Amino acid sequence: MTEIALSHPAAEPAESPLTPESWGKLGMWIFLVGDAMGFGTLLAGYGAMRYGSADWPSPYDRLGISLTAFMTFLLICSSVTMVKALEAIKGGRPGRVKLFLCLTILGGAMFLGMQAYEWTHLIEGGLKIYGNPWGATLFGTTFFIITGFHGAHVTGGVIYLSIILAVVSRSRNASRNYMITEIAGLYWHFVDLVWIMVFTFIYLL
Repeated sequence: MTEIALSHPAAEPAESPLTPESWGKLGMWIFLVGDAMGFGTLLAGYGAMRYGSADWPSPYDRLGISLTAFMTFLLICSSVTMVKALEAIKGGRPGRVKLFLCLTILGGAMFLGMQAYEWTHLIEGGLKIYGNPWGATLFGTTFFIITGFHGAHVTGGVIYLSIILAVVSRSRNASRNYMITEIAGLYWHFVDLVWIMVFTFIYLL
């Protein structure tokens, strides 16, 4: 009996292959996939309405791209500073971590300020969510809903990164700081990527 017992040791309980970091990334990816479907639906609806309209105004002429092109460049730069913040955590340079996170937050805040200026300028020029003086009524509706939905995501990202900055500034746990910053970075890169799509569909095409 002893030999049988030794040859068949008790089975050890199975361990989950997912670490806390993996669970955090998985949760963020699931959220981003769902969010991407939301943006995709909005852009697909915009394309269908624009294709079916005989009097859709030219976005290039009515909206302009000078300001929004700079806003796009600003968000791309903020993605670079987000990557630099992660590199600084790896290198054990807390001062540079805070600097690059602050620059990322500043880029998002400047984007929101420019979007508010753009909206104000267009509203004063006659563009409304329920109509516009240039043709198709749904032109204003789709513009404000899509850009506003993205602006809400940027606002959430600025708040999210501000919280991450506060946590990282108080913590000396480099591995934990890297984990939470990397997960926040996934969200921020997604927001930047979506804006490039919005800029292309709404302003350029």
